[in-house]
Amino acid sequence: MMCFWIVIYEGAAAEGGKGASIWDTFTHMHPEVIADRSNGDVAVDSYHRYKEDISFLKYMGMDAYRFSISWPRILPSGSLSGGVNMEGIRYYNNLINDLRANGMKPFVTLFHWDLPQELESRYQGFLSPAIVDDYRDYAEICFKEFGDRVKHWITFNEPWTFCRSGYLFGVFAPGRCSPPWAARRCSEGDSSREPYLCAHHQLLAHAAAVRLYRDKYQVSQRGEIGITLISHWFVPYENSKSDADAVARALDFMFGWFMDPLSQGDYPFVMRALVGDRLPEFTAKQSEMVKGSFDFIGLNYYTTYYANSSSPTTVRGSNSDSYTYQSALFLTCKWNVVHDGHPPLTPILLNQQVSVEGFLLAPRTHDIYISVVLELGVDEVNNASWPLNIALQDDTRIDYHRRHLSFVLEAMSKGAKVRGYFAWSLLDNFEWISGYTVRFGLVHVDYKDGLKRYPKASAHWFQELLKN
Repeated sequence: MMCFWIVIYEGAAAEGGKGASIWDTFTHMHPEVIADRSNGDVAVDSYHRYKEDISFLKYMGMDAYRFSISWPRILPSGSLSGGVNMEGIRYYNNLINDLRANGMKPFVTLFHWDLPQELESRYQGFLSPAIVDDYRDYAEICFKEFGDRVKHWITFNEPWTFCRSGYLFGVFAPGRCSPPWAARRCSEGDSSREPYLCAHHQLLAHAAAVRLYRDKYQVSQRGEIGITLISHWFVPYENSKSDADAVARALDFMFGWFMDPLSQGDYPFVMRALVGDRLPEFTAKQSEMVKGSFDFIGLNYYTTYYANSSSPTTVRGSNSDSYTYQSALFLTCKWNVVHDGHPPLTPILLNQQVSVEGFLLAPRTHDIYISVVLELGVDEVNNASWPLNIALQDDTRIDYHRRHLSFVLEAMSKGAKVRGYFAWSLLDNFEWISGYTVRFGLVHVDYKDGLKRYPKASAHWFQELLKN
């Protein structure tokens, strides 16, 4: 049993020698994009309170902790030429050592969207192939400094989310987009091409880091390295071939976009056919390097959508009308909606079993994956009027994890290769553009009273589950 921590817990945005990230810049320049106009400058201050946070993990009986290293805390300028921040090295060494002293394995994510701002300013970050060398240099510092104790490395978290939200809609840092999304606040960009370029360079950077780790560190450090992808599960809206085809396209444009290069060395055929020359090409050497560049795959999964083949005309003819499945030209999704007699598909319904088992037993996961690590969770509205005793009673979250754990166990009994279950998330936190308006944590953070922590009912439930 495992739990999860991310850099948006950390805070201390201008402390300890840390450089600015694109999220620091984005939240300060465009607070209107964040639901409560907040930022992660302090977040939940785990930079200063990580020992307290680890105590909650120990109480629950968790045996591993997934956390993110902040690239600009290690390399404030993003590259080696700007120097290594030894204070950042010391911080993560202390965190890793404390985790191990408390019987927990560190699962380390190297990139969770906080690109050093200087690299964005210098060459537009993941839009440039220059990012591959700078990322590999950053990864090597982490392997060298922490790899004697870290045995599980994750290169990137959800490249689909980062590239879609940051380069199509412009609602995530670095906030790039073009019409028709430009009616929203975003900087200049080309949404018809940039998301694909962003994803391409993340795959190349991932593969470069994996090759470096395997060639130079893996044998002596005896660790493993992978990547974490996100995908919804999809079911046909109607029992028709066209809707079944829509499901296949949706999975190709979300999951296959990354899994196919990792397992086969190239993007899905349907992407090549529909996106055309806007989809970058791998050279033969790059294809060989990307293919098989994982020891495990992390799968982040939250919910299920209906897919059908309808094609709303509102985006046809735009410069982004062929961008992945979000374009709606190839797919329409229905989420949490009762329509024409169809029940909603939400994480807390029993039919979620179809979704979880479907994913874990599908050919891409069952036949190809060496292992699957899951991240699952459910949020609740941050209702400031609730008294503490009500805020701590998160029965919906307990039900969500109870059901999902049972479905994962069922899938494993049928042959799915699952080695871990990560609950999103240990603490309530700064949740990207939602700010502090939603709560995902097993532990409640009181934003009005010095960020005091209180275990929720779900934390006690996990403690009993793991004890028994």
